Amino acid sequence: MAVCRVGKTTIARELARQIGAIHLRIDSIEQAIRDCVPVGSLFDEAGYRVAYALAEDNLRIGRTVITDSVNSLQVTRDAWLEVAQRSGVNAIEIEVKCSDSDEHRRRVERRTGDIPGLRLPTWQEVLSREYHPWNREHIVVDTTSRTVKENVEMLRRALLPNRNN
Repeated sequence: MAVCRVGKTTIARELARQIGAIHLRIDSIEQAIRDCVPVGSLFDEAGYRVAYALAEDNLRIGRTVITDSVNSLQVTRDAWLEVAQRSGVNAIEIEVKCSDSDEHRRRVERRTGDIPGLRLPTWQEVLSREYHPWNREHIVVDTTSRTVKENVEMLRRALLPNRNN
């Protein structure tokens, strides 16, 4: 899932729970790595690379995997598609966004963390994040005016024909 701080984790968790999928959250993976490496160490791609490997392992044994990450860059979106291709499964790309910038800001500024040690981004950091527009078909979920329940139900309907398990 893409874009940031707009309800993507809440939606991903609930969707994974409802369909019995594996939920891979980049924030959790990256914080676990930070907790193990010396302060100041660089691990730019480590979280995503760990997630790609975990996703591929689970896809190869027939599990449905829902990845929960910002994916603001084309390179990460392409990497997820490559994982699916190597695993012999279809990937469905979903962009979660909040089209109301005032509401988006409120959510970012009021967000509380659920991962010990994770520093949440400021609104300015969210705005300054590099973002590449999507260049292919994908599902867009706008969380501005729909509840989590409504968004999850919409995604379940969209994904149902593609489920293998």
